[in-house]
Amino acid sequence: LLPYKELVFVAYSEFFFQMDVHGRIREVLAETIREELAPEHQQLSTEDLIKALRQRGIIDDVMKELKFVTDVNEKAKTSAPKPSTHFVDREPPVLKKTNIDPTRRYLYLQVLGGKAFLEHLQEPEPLPGQICSTFTLCLHFRNQRFRSKPVPCACEPDFHDGFLLEVHKDSLGDGSKMVDATTMLSVCDPVHMILIKTDTFGETTLVASYFLEWRSVLAAENGITNVAVELLGVGTESQVSVGVLNIRLEMYPQLSKTLSPEITNTQFALERQKTAEKERLFLVYAKQWWREYLQIRPTHNARLVKIFAQDENGVNRPVCSYIRPLRAGRLLDTPRQAARFVSVLGYERAPVIGGGSGKQEQWCTLLAFLCRNKGDCEDHANLLCSLLLGFGLEAFVCVGTKAKGVPHSWVMTCGTDGTITFWESLTGHRYIHRPINPDDPPLVEQPKPLYPYRTIGCIFNHQKFFGNCQPSDAVEVCVFDLHDESKWKPMSGEAIKSVCSPGTSSVPPFPPLCASTLDAAVTSNEIEVQLRILVSEHRKDLGLSTVWDDHLSYLLSPALAAYELERTTSISAGNEEFQDAVRRAVPDGHTFKGFPIHFVYRNARRAFATCLRSPFCEEIICCRGDQVRLAVRVRVFTYPECACAVWIMFACKYRSVL
Repeated sequence: LLPYKELVFVAYSEFFFQMDVHGRIREVLAETIREELAPEHQQLSTEDLIKALRQRGIIDDVMKELKFVTDVNEKAKTSAPKPSTHFVDREPPVLKKTNIDPTRRYLYLQVLGGKAFLEHLQEPEPLPGQICSTFTLCLHFRNQRFRSKPVPCACEPDFHDGFLLEVHKDSLGDGSKMVDATTMLSVCDPVHMILIKTDTFGETTLVASYFLEWRSVLAAENGITNVAVELLGVGTESQVSVGVLNIRLEMYPQLSKTLSPEITNTQFALERQKTAEKERLFLVYAKQWWREYLQIRPTHNARLVKIFAQDENGVNRPVCSYIRPLRAGRLLDTPRQAARFVSVLGYERAPVIGGGSGKQEQWCTLLAFLCRNKGDCEDHANLLCSLLLGFGLEAFVCVGTKAKGVPHSWVMTCGTDGTITFWESLTGHRYIHRPINPDDPPLVEQPKPLYPYRTIGCIFNHQKFFGNCQPSDAVEVCVFDLHDESKWKPMSGEAIKSVCSPGTSSVPPFPPLCASTLDAAVTSNEIEVQLRILVSEHRKDLGLSTVWDDHLSYLLSPALAAYELERTTSISAGNEEFQDAVRRAVPDGHTFKGFPIHFVYRNARRAFATCLRSPFCEEIICCRGDQVRLAVRVRVFTYPECACAVWIMFACKYRSVL
């Protein structure tokens, strides 16, 4: 899609072309030069030309036409306002000026287009107004997050965005004074860049993840440098180039004194050397720990003990580095609400090229997971564990298996009273763990586990790692006494801290959560209107008429609110009032049927197709009978990162004829 200013320019160009303004101006210009210009004059001033155009009425003609266009726009603006639930302002957003503190230092990062995105070499040029696949660039730098405008996917995507990054955003002490180049050289946080592709159906794909070393600008002349960033793919394509971004870096205010390239290059080399040495020492320690673990019991070799995991770039990192206490500010109020938020983020296994049932290894960095808005079970478990740690709980990620030996990850919290609670990050469900004692007599009644987990190999968080060394790794008989080293073999906290503590250059900084930009009422109404159209068309194909009962539709709202409350808090409320209202709305001799269903996406057509696969829902949508009245209600509950829980309820009432 063209930017608003370019669209205006194109519209005016077509307008002048239709009136042949350029041709008429050329005629007047030639005529004026030929007839009215004295021989001694060699130049025609702008005033002479405007006077000649006005005398021939050309300016008046153009202004009349422009006045007509303006009147149409004014009429549209002054028309009767539409209800807020039926109308979304489609006017282009007005760019607001950013207040810049002149006492602080900023990094201005401009993306000046892309090239060599060869996968889109044959991509046709999108027509104006046509829906097409888009690229979006997401950035994170020192607790600040930015998102570019979506641009159509192309071999040379038209990125033209600027981002103003405050260098000492999260440091109150240093942020109050102007930092110099030497101080900024010690800021080793990179600019994390994520490229997301969104297709025409709204599905997102992670294209690339890149850590930009911005400090080269400190040695650039005038504090400005241009960088060509080659983006590599993710997962199995982490060694394949997907395209190049042209980036311009500039310091504001300008540096009074720049560093020499030798100084910056030496600093980078020292940091790499220091990081490599820490990683080497941790690897040596991890190998020794693993050898000791296998000596306890040879069968430990078959247990799922995960010490390292590959991120989206194919880099092996300690699993503890994927966890960090994460506070959600005002966006999430309780641990259970945090679990609900994580569960409504989409679930998608890492893509595998080719056949086979093997699971592709890919644990995403938090920014990549949040920007894509979906990920594997490990991504969900890592985020939920980080949020629960932020709420002050003692939380761990558990690595083990579900039924049929399928590898799985979930979260565990340890209460101060010893209570062990399992949290399923994909659903938000909670389970209390009561271990079975295999030495009890047969007549002793044992607790029946309700959780889906079968085995557990290890648990970890940002500071601790434990390998399960109990005789059996079955979850139902596991005792979670983490202080008993005969049951859980710990790793050295100092060793973990050396490679997983915040500020370590090998650990990507954790981004803050962003508030949702969705309007729940508008989104709910849009989906509901689309579903009504789809239902009416479906019944029309079956030769059935459709009559909607708006009052009955409204009465379904309390039920949808109660369903979401129950998912979040495990407390059911308001059912009595809902049933009473429905009984009053359904006359004697009539039958009422309702079908609620839950989604985590906002595609109405996709949701409708899923609903039709349920025989109960199809029975309602295709209801036949006397005085059939249909109802549908949609309620969208928004969460951070534009995640949402979409509840839909179809209902009908009809007169029973026997």
